Amino acid sequence: MTPDTVDRLLAELRLAEKVQLTHGATDTEGTATGFIPGVERLDIPPVRFSDGPLGVRTDDPATAFPASTALASTFDPELAREFGRALGREALARDQDVLLGPGLNLVRVPHCGRNFEYYSEDPVVTGRFAAGVVDGIESTGVVATPKHFVANNQETARASVSAEVDERVLREIYLPGFRDAVDAGAGAVMSSYNRVNGTYMSEHEELLTDVLKEEWGFDGVVMSDWFGTESVVGTANGGLDLQMPGISAEELFESMGAPGGEGDGADRGDGGDADRNGAGPDGEGAPADPTEGFDYADGMPDPTTGGLYREELADAVEAGEVPESRLDDMVRRLLTQLHSHGLLDGSRDGADPGGAVDTPEHRELAERVAVRGTVLLDNDGVLPLADDADVAVVGPNVDEAILGGGGSSEVTPVTETSPVEGIEARAEGSVSVARGHPRVEDISLFDAFEPDDGDEGEAGPDPSVDDAVAAAAEADVALVFVRDQATEAADRETLALPGEQDELIEAVAAENPRTVVVANTSGPFEAPWREDVAAVVAGWYPGQAHGSAAAAVLYGDSDPGGRLPVTFAPAEAYPAADERRYPGVDGEAHYDEGLLVGYRHFDATDAEPTYPFGHGHSYATFEYRDAEAVDDATVELTVENTGDRRGREVVQTYVDSPAAPDDLDRPPRELGGFAPLALDAGESRRVTLDLDERAFGRYDAGEGWTVDPGEYLISLGRSSRDLRLDVTVER
Repeated sequence: MTPDTVDRLLAELRLAEKVQLTHGATDTEGTATGFIPGVERLDIPPVRFSDGPLGVRTDDPATAFPASTALASTFDPELAREFGRALGREALARDQDVLLGPGLNLVRVPHCGRNFEYYSEDPVVTGRFAAGVVDGIESTGVVATPKHFVANNQETARASVSAEVDERVLREIYLPGFRDAVDAGAGAVMSSYNRVNGTYMSEHEELLTDVLKEEWGFDGVVMSDWFGTESVVGTANGGLDLQMPGISAEELFESMGAPGGEGDGADRGDGGDADRNGAGPDGEGAPADPTEGFDYADGMPDPTTGGLYREELADAVEAGEVPESRLDDMVRRLLTQLHSHGLLDGSRDGADPGGAVDTPEHRELAERVAVRGTVLLDNDGVLPLADDADVAVVGPNVDEAILGGGGSSEVTPVTETSPVEGIEARAEGSVSVARGHPRVEDISLFDAFEPDDGDEGEAGPDPSVDDAVAAAAEADVALVFVRDQATEAADRETLALPGEQDELIEAVAAENPRTVVVANTSGPFEAPWREDVAAVVAGWYPGQAHGSAAAAVLYGDSDPGGRLPVTFAPAEAYPAADERRYPGVDGEAHYDEGLLVGYRHFDATDAEPTYPFGHGHSYATFEYRDAEAVDDATVELTVENTGDRRGREVVQTYVDSPAAPDDLDRPPRELGGFAPLALDAGESRRVTLDLDERAFGRYDAGEGWTVDPGEYLISLGRSSRDLRLDVTVER
């Protein structure tokens, strides 16, 4: 098709047909989270949308990749691009045109139920990974949809709470990841449910139109979150281009056969795996009510708003309340994306137009991300395990893979490996299994829609802590796998592990000092027992390759390549611990910690984190030397593997700016960049790190991005608290 295709179609569309392209409709095939029927008269094809931060979610199975936090823990944006390409290919194979991801809201509140879908507490890490995933998805001809724009940092009251945040903080902390995603070529952006400074994001003209579209030059589609619109005229004039799902909740549920979707859309996709949420195959221990302690209603949008554009937009245009030029812009943006992605003429624009699901390459990638994202938090030498070690595998869910949290990111895999299966396949010594604790059940916002029939299945006896202790006593090493619970639409009430898993760890460690804890969690967790165990591993939600990835790291077949993209600390130590800041008072969450989010807060206050941002051990050891500034934006250093085995390292740069004006509350240092690398024993390499202007700049309301003149200290190290070399540059 010629470049004037969009103009021609726009001129030929009737008013009703234009409106039809600004909202979702009932999917004719029942396979998509969202659907636009197109305009058959003009050969404008239908468009299908699929959930997708952790994998492509339709009725059919797909590769269940690790959580986004695990991906970010690799500190490897090239791996993120590879992951994005795999997502795009799987979307194509499932006949989906738009992928609702990546999720990239900043981890401001450690309790946020959706943190596992996000990358980091730091905007540099967030932006690099958002850009990588977007670039990968878009390279296949699938539209990427970074979400949720912007300041959606909690699930509690997410559909109504107002994030009260000043412009400088928005610009430096919460917006950069979205800017990077847009610059990487995202074809769509999803607005968030929440308000920002009193205005719902779906009608926030300053941020949607002035910043996103005009200042950043975004020419794609701004879509609402599902049921995330409160008005017609306000959203259309504010900058929203596409209302989703475009139909009522009842119509949506009927089309999909069950509750679901990005907020409320498609089939949950449990795949008939009755054992996942019931008693184990051995009948041990019925799980507790999964909804207990989670207020889903508080995190749900108004389901009556789904059809507003269908019912009212045409009248608003005819009445002059929404200019027809605005309607034309809404439609033009959609048609432009369909054209640029090869959908108007039936051909895909991308380097890899072929779709494929659950390929050997995707299975290998899922395991590689899980391995590389595994963070070794503590180790007194017990890891890696000896091949012939006798091990006890303990934990409430050791017979299942932890695929992810609940909600729209749920994916049903074709295959999966549990911790028990992974360890048994790798071990040369004996393996004993004792759960020691009732199953910790998956939770999901979809539980709120399913009728309670009162039948929890036949309950057997609770697993015995005594059995777990006995198994640990007979083993060389005890491996205790624990987990948390997290879901969209509700925040975690506590950072403590649910149930009595802490007590289980303490009992096992008291019997066997060579106890290793592997925590599969959505984010930071409290570890009151960490001084009593030999090693602590953060395995996040590892997806379908849970068992094989854990075995590879624990036995040293692969180095634990992960570093923390979030700070671990007691709940009361985080800057959002104040009620005014989270969950907010009178409908407002005040971001008055300003720039001091995550490690910035701990560095500024000298508070001691449990595990600092960027932290993670390798099985190798590394020496840093000979750092120098090549120019005013580039530094180099030599890194040598001084250990006796191959290992992975992540070199991190932190920038300490010169004294700023007195009225600016600046953190003492901020991440400027990072570089992952793998080195053989004895190998050294010269590493170059380039820093962009944001690494040196600050946002000034009057002047925009500003770099203060003076000397900048650049520190290089292994974490925000392990800084080994310094260089200075003059700006």
